[in-house]
Amino acid sequence: MRVTKQELTNLIKNKIHKAGLSEEHAEQVADVLVFADAKGIHSHGAMRVEYYAERIAKGGITADPNFEVEKTGPSSAIFHGDNGAGHVAAKRAMDEAIKIAKESGVAVVGVKKMGHSGALSYFTEYAAKQDLIALSVCQSDPMVVPFGGAEAYYGTNPIAFAVPGKDGKLISFDMATTVQAWGKILHARSKNETIPATWAVDENGEPTTDPHKVKALLPVAGPKGYGLMMMVDVLSGVLLGLPFGNKVSSMYHDLSEGRNLGQLHIVINPAVFTGLDSFKENIAQTMKDLNAIKPAPGFDQVFYPGQNLEFIQKEYEEKGIEIVDDIYEYLVSDVVHNNSYDHQDPFAE
Repeated sequence: MRVTKQELTNLIKNKIHKAGLSEEHAEQVADVLVFADAKGIHSHGAMRVEYYAERIAKGGITADPNFEVEKTGPSSAIFHGDNGAGHVAAKRAMDEAIKIAKESGVAVVGVKKMGHSGALSYFTEYAAKQDLIALSVCQSDPMVVPFGGAEAYYGTNPIAFAVPGKDGKLISFDMATTVQAWGKILHARSKNETIPATWAVDENGEPTTDPHKVKALLPVAGPKGYGLMMMVDVLSGVLLGLPFGNKVSSMYHDLSEGRNLGQLHIVINPAVFTGLDSFKENIAQTMKDLNAIKPAPGFDQVFYPGQNLEFIQKEYEEKGIEIVDDIYEYLVSDVVHNNSYDHQDPFAE
């Protein structure tokens, strides 16, 4: 079914607040989730609300976290998240990174001990809208087989990157270092759809098209994706003195405990490298050049990264955001959660 952006925001905010977060923090969580749904990235949208609500209600997300910023150098800082809602911690850490980058030209801010933060592109695009270049990486559950391996070690370990162009347009991408994000598997489950055989493997390590049989995900482009997920784990885990690799906490193992996840924001002010106007002009030219490339057979146009999502956003603005009926029914109900996730394995329903 379809709902307006405002209605969906209010429903998510109310549910998260009812679970135990302050209205301010609940609103920030809702803003990140609706950002994803409004771009058609439903794997990181409203379908996650019940999981967050259960973890909040059981104490695994700190309802009133003691956030602290520790400056570690002229262009670096650690944001201590106290296992608060990751969406809130990541946003406030990005605010700190933006402040430092505007003053020093470059900022590297690590977020230490936080909860799951949703779509990373929310934070990089937030910086890009302030005329900055932003890169963000974060840890996730160990559920990916390394290239050549038969046991999971790394997580989907996403990377997001955004840069400003002219007239408010951005180049932006947000990708898991797996062929597909785990949230996409969950989305396929919620709609009872099959998945491509290249996404994941079953308990025997064989490719599967049944999202309910998935026991491990596959790295994108084999050894290349494997290298990228290792890089993300180093930058957002090892670098911050946090658990890493297969020691990263599971999303579902114990919802009464904080996850102690890590994230890293790198923000660059293009004004200190090449004039801001010329930088944005060249990004605008890059966009035009990419759009002008002759499309391959079966394609109508070449898009610059993030451009295709603009069409989804426009459709949703006109017709409302599409969400699964069962999720809507949960959001409008009086139920905080249905005790669906606690002590499940990483591939819980």
